[in-house]
Amino acid sequence: MDFSTVLLIILAAITALTVVFYQYFYKNTRKGSLKFVLAALRFTTLFCALLLLINPKFINRDYYLEKANLIVLVDDSSSMQDAQTASPISELVNQLATNEDLNERFSIHQYAFGTNVQATDSLNFDQQNTDISNALSTVDEIFVNGTNAVVLFSDGNQTLGRDYEYINLGTNLSVNPVVVGDTTAYEDISVGLVNTNTYAFLRNQFPVEATILYRGSLPVSKTVSIRLDGTRVHQQRLNFDASKNSQTLNTLIEAQSVGVKTLKIEVEALENEKNRVNNSKETAIEVIDEKTNVIIVSDILHPDIGALKKSIEANQQRSVSIIKPNVSISDLEDADILILYQPTRNFRGVYDYVANSGKSIFTITGSKTDWNFLNRTQQSFAKESVNQSEDILPRLNNAFGIFGLGNFNVDDFPPLQGNLGNIDLLKNGETLLYQQIRGVDLNQPLFAVLSQGKQREAALFGENIWRWRAQTYRNTESFSNFDELMGNLMVYLGSSDQRSRLELEFDLVYDNASMARIRASYFDESYQFDPSANISIAIENKNNNFNRESPMLLKGNFYEVDLSDLEAGEYQFTVTVSGENLKRSGSFKILDFNPEKQLISSNHNKLQRLAEKTNGQLYYPDTLDELVNQLSTSQRYLPVQKSRQNVVSLIDFRILLGLIVLTLTAEWFIRKYNGLI
Repeated sequence: MDFSTVLLIILAAITALTVVFYQYFYKNTRKGSLKFVLAALRFTTLFCALLLLINPKFINRDYYLEKANLIVLVDDSSSMQDAQTASPISELVNQLATNEDLNERFSIHQYAFGTNVQATDSLNFDQQNTDISNALSTVDEIFVNGTNAVVLFSDGNQTLGRDYEYINLGTNLSVNPVVVGDTTAYEDISVGLVNTNTYAFLRNQFPVEATILYRGSLPVSKTVSIRLDGTRVHQQRLNFDASKNSQTLNTLIEAQSVGVKTLKIEVEALENEKNRVNNSKETAIEVIDEKTNVIIVSDILHPDIGALKKSIEANQQRSVSIIKPNVSISDLEDADILILYQPTRNFRGVYDYVANSGKSIFTITGSKTDWNFLNRTQQSFAKESVNQSEDILPRLNNAFGIFGLGNFNVDDFPPLQGNLGNIDLLKNGETLLYQQIRGVDLNQPLFAVLSQGKQREAALFGENIWRWRAQTYRNTESFSNFDELMGNLMVYLGSSDQRSRLELEFDLVYDNASMARIRASYFDESYQFDPSANISIAIENKNNNFNRESPMLLKGNFYEVDLSDLEAGEYQFTVTVSGENLKRSGSFKILDFNPEKQLISSNHNKLQRLAEKTNGQLYYPDTLDELVNQLSTSQRYLPVQKSRQNVVSLIDFRILLGLIVLTLTAEWFIRKYNGLI
């Protein structure tokens, strides 16, 4: 409490005494003790009231020790089970956690990681992937302040995520890897990256590319074979040595039957090879017997046409050709879907053909569109065109439910160029994107999907859609989100069947069970998404007599089931809506591939570089005592004494208020009793 507060308290006491003296003693001839009692009560009242105004405070300091953090990160993937040393990893971790010297100096935190990181004191070694970079980045975000030491138990082999050797960690975090597993470099030959198409067409050839890797110093010659559904369809001899340790095999395979085909690439094993699990790798391809032919009709050259062609042909099931509007009718008959780009009067014959054939069309308008002709020729939409162009930003309609949007969004998308004017949709349908002009949201469609009878249509009221595809790549480093939207649109336009109220989304082949997901979208009779439905899925594998039925959980605007606990194999499933006569069936395959079994030697060199970069040191299980000694004696991790200042009132205001009420009450009763009021 400072001097000024003490001085104010003294002045408050003097003031109260002065007031009481003039009230009860100055020129007061009354005798007896009653005068002193009333004076004491009045003094207490005045003094407490003045203390409330002064509110004296004092500072209370608490001193405490802040320990450094010791974070124990343990690789919980399945590869660690095979890399166990003479001392199990759990015993090594327990040795650190229970060490008295470390507990005296550190606050110890234990985490296990595979794909994700979680705090735990038990290890199962059942994770199917190892993401060391994610574990280190997560710890770096959690422990921001103070000095932190990480002890990383791992074999150094990462199967997922960024390269942990090049991540940037905070300067207050040092990593001390403990290398688990065999550090001996064995002679090994393996199948690396395999590239193939997702789809192939019946009676056509599809390419297969496989990389074969060799670790060793002696020259060897080995045979690589490719099997399609168990039948060998290609074989090739490759030569390797110490300098030529990688070769790429390229070949073409003919698709002879329809269905999902298993493709297995296998390399002959070395004579004394220790790890033969990585000598083969499986993938799959679906052979189909039909192809969607899309024709883009345009009278002008524009980047949008090239972007649409690349996006649609990203799926091998579809081919795109570009023609002028003045072609013969026979050139249009081969089309399954017509894309009419910025129609003008030259499109009269095309629109006559569409009216007679009922083919699905996708109309894109822009600055070159002849709206007077378009309004007269077709009956799907109409626009009061104003001869003034404007930049139009997209706003996504999250309630759109005609087909799935996948991961498509319009974040940071550039504007399209279109003409001002109200747009009227003359057919039933939904708006996928609304217009936003100069920051104002308009209830006007920018991208709409329409239908009438069996004919289906889509309309985009703006040009420069190529910028959206480029922006998708900038956002995600991939065109897939935009291409998936175009693919879903082509599927919708290419189907003349009545829309189903139960839609499924799944992959035909999953590399491993951790990626297996099935999604379902259910719509009521008015084709609005129904979030209250009871949907279940029955899964069957006839090969191992596996049967299971489970509910599908609601996640946003779809239902989903997680199948990560399934074993490798082929499965059939049926999705059923309770209370409705709605069922959809399908099949998928889970490949038997475990990335954790591809390497058996520990990558101690990479862990060494990580330790040097973060000012840590590399250790082995048999040198754990050195790690404990280094951490417990290092001057870098000394506990720091800190203090907290707590400003506390000298007297609680409730006590002062209570005294004031009590003294005033007592004074009033005494005066009343003695007839002084």
